[in-house]
Amino acid sequence: MAEAVNPGGIWQPFGAFSTMVLQGAGQVVHLKGQVSLDAAGEVVGPGDMRAQVAQVLANIRAALEAAGGRLSDIFALTQYTTDIRAFMACGDIRKAAFAPPYPITTTVEVAALYDTRLVVEITASAEIPRERFVAPAGAVPMHGAP
Repeated sequence: MAEAVNPGGIWQPFGAFSTMVLQGAGQVVHLKGQVSLDAAGEVVGPGDMRAQVAQVLANIRAALEAAGGRLSDIFALTQYTTDIRAFMACGDIRKAAFAPPYPITTTVEVAALYDTRLVVEITASAEIPRERFVAPAGAVPMHGAP
Protein backbone atom coordinates (compact mmCIF):
# COMPACT_ATOMS: atom_id res chain seq x y z
CA MET A 1 0.00 0.00 0.00
CA ALA A 2 1.36 3.41 -0.92
CA GLU A 3 1.15 6.25 1.59
CA ALA A 4 1.24 9.99 0.94
CA VAL A 5 3.27 12.31 3.20
CA ASN A 6 3.64 16.08 3.45
CA PRO A 7 6.50 16.41 5.99
CA GLY A 8 7.10 19.53 8.01
CA GLY A 9 10.17 21.69 7.52
CA ILE A 10 9.48 22.45 3.85
CA TRP A 11 6.70 24.21 1.96
CA GLN A 12 3.33 22.49 1.98
CA PRO A 13 1.45 21.48 -1.18
CA PHE A 14 -1.03 24.02 -2.51
CA GLY A 15 -2.59 21.88 -5.21
CA ALA A 16 -3.56 18.33 -6.09
CA PHE A 17 -0.28 16.64 -5.15
CA SER A 18 1.59 15.21 -2.18
CA THR A 19 5.21 16.01 -1.33
CA MET A 20 6.26 12.36 -1.40
CA VAL A 21 4.85 8.85 -1.68
CA LEU A 22 6.15 5.87 0.28
CA GLN A 23 5.85 2.57 -1.56
CA GLY A 24 6.12 -0.99 -0.35
CA ALA A 25 7.50 -1.90 3.05
CA GLY A 26 8.79 1.58 3.72
CA GLN A 27 11.86 1.56 1.55
CA VAL A 28 11.09 3.17 -1.78
CA VAL A 29 10.23 6.87 -1.65
CA HIS A 30 9.04 8.94 -4.62
CA LEU A 31 9.44 12.66 -4.05
CA LYS A 32 7.38 15.13 -6.07
CA GLY A 33 9.17 17.82 -8.01
CA GLN A 34 10.73 20.27 -5.60
CA VAL A 35 11.11 23.94 -6.44
CA SER A 36 12.90 26.76 -4.68
CA LEU A 37 10.34 27.53 -1.99
CA ASP A 38 11.19 27.96 1.67
CA ALA A 39 9.11 26.41 4.49
CA ALA A 40 6.70 29.36 4.30
CA GLY A 41 6.14 28.83 0.56
CA GLU A 42 8.14 31.89 -0.51
CA VAL A 43 10.42 31.76 -3.58
CA VAL A 44 14.11 31.64 -2.67
CA GLY A 45 16.46 33.31 -5.18
CA PRO A 46 13.97 34.49 -7.82
CA GLY A 47 15.58 33.85 -11.21
CA ASP A 48 18.91 32.81 -9.59
CA MET A 49 19.80 29.31 -10.78
CA ARG A 50 22.56 28.69 -8.21
CA ALA A 51 20.43 29.79 -5.26
CA GLN A 52 17.50 27.75 -6.51
CA VAL A 53 19.46 24.54 -7.13
CA ALA A 54 20.81 24.79 -3.57
CA GLN A 55 17.32 25.37 -2.12
CA VAL A 56 15.76 22.56 -4.14
CA LEU A 57 18.41 20.12 -2.91
CA ALA A 58 17.85 21.35 0.66
CA ASN A 59 14.11 20.69 0.24
CA ILE A 60 14.78 17.19 -1.09
CA ARG A 61 17.14 16.52 1.82
CA ALA A 62 14.55 17.72 4.37
CA ALA A 63 11.77 15.59 2.87
CA LEU A 64 13.94 12.46 2.87
CA GLU A 65 15.15 13.11 6.41
CA ALA A 66 11.50 13.02 7.54
CA ALA A 67 11.53 9.32 6.59
CA GLY A 68 15.05 8.56 7.88
CA GLY A 69 16.56 9.06 4.44
CA ARG A 70 19.60 10.83 3.06
CA LEU A 71 20.55 12.28 -0.30
CA SER A 72 22.78 9.23 -0.76
CA ASP A 73 19.62 7.07 -0.83
CA ILE A 74 18.47 8.71 -4.08
CA PHE A 75 18.73 6.47 -7.12
CA ALA A 76 16.98 8.67 -9.73
CA LEU A 77 16.47 12.38 -10.41
CA THR A 78 14.41 14.13 -13.05
CA GLN A 79 15.45 17.76 -13.44
CA TYR A 80 13.46 20.44 -15.25
CA THR A 81 15.04 23.80 -15.96
CA THR A 82 14.20 26.90 -17.94
CA ASP A 83 17.89 27.40 -18.84
CA ILE A 84 19.91 24.24 -19.48
CA ARG A 85 23.24 26.09 -19.74
CA ALA A 86 22.78 27.86 -16.41
CA PHE A 87 21.67 24.60 -14.82
CA MET A 88 24.69 22.70 -16.14
CA ALA A 89 26.94 25.42 -14.69
CA CYS A 90 25.64 24.37 -11.24
CA GLY A 91 27.30 20.97 -11.43
CA ASP A 92 29.52 21.87 -8.49
CA ILE A 93 26.47 22.33 -6.26
CA ARG A 94 25.03 18.98 -7.31
CA LYS A 95 28.41 17.24 -6.94
CA ALA A 96 28.72 18.60 -3.40
CA ALA A 97 25.34 17.03 -2.57
CA PHE A 98 25.98 13.59 -4.09
CA ALA A 99 28.86 11.11 -4.06
CA PRO A 100 29.61 8.30 -6.49
CA PRO A 101 27.83 6.26 -7.53
CA TYR A 102 25.63 9.15 -8.63
CA PRO A 103 21.88 8.80 -9.16
CA ILE A 104 20.63 8.34 -12.70
CA THR A 105 19.38 11.65 -14.02
CA THR A 106 17.22 13.04 -16.75
CA THR A 107 17.48 16.77 -17.39
CA VAL A 108 14.94 18.58 -19.54
CA GLU A 109 14.77 22.23 -20.59
CA VAL A 110 11.22 23.56 -20.37
CA ALA A 111 9.67 26.82 -21.52
CA ALA A 112 8.48 27.73 -18.03
CA LEU A 113 7.61 26.42 -14.59
CA TYR A 114 4.38 27.34 -12.80
CA ASP A 115 5.87 30.58 -11.42
CA THR A 116 8.06 32.73 -13.69
CA ARG A 117 10.49 33.35 -10.80
CA LEU A 118 11.31 29.63 -10.66
CA VAL A 119 14.04 28.26 -12.93
CA VAL A 120 14.47 24.64 -11.73
CA GLU A 121 12.36 21.76 -10.44
CA ILE A 122 13.77 18.37 -9.43
CA THR A 123 11.96 15.17 -8.55
CA ALA A 124 13.66 12.24 -6.84
CA SER A 125 13.21 8.54 -6.13
CA ALA A 126 15.09 6.98 -3.23
CA GLU A 127 15.43 3.68 -1.44
CA ILE A 128 15.86 4.08 2.32
CA PRO A 129 17.33 1.03 4.09
CA ARG A 130 14.77 -0.63 6.40
CA GLU A 131 16.98 -0.22 9.45
CA ARG A 132 16.96 3.57 8.95
CA PHE A 133 13.44 4.06 7.65
CA VAL A 134 11.03 5.91 9.93
CA ALA A 135 7.38 6.20 8.97
CA PRO A 136 6.83 9.96 8.85
CA ALA A 137 4.11 11.47 10.99
CA GLY A 138 1.03 12.36 9.01
CA ALA A 139 1.28 9.59 6.38
CA VAL A 140 -2.19 8.68 5.08
CA PRO A 141 -3.22 5.78 2.84
CA MET A 142 -3.67 6.76 -0.81
CA HIS A 143 -6.67 6.19 -3.03
CA GLY A 144 -9.04 4.98 -0.32
CA ALA A 145 -6.84 2.10 0.88
CA PRO A 146 -7.61 1.02 4.47
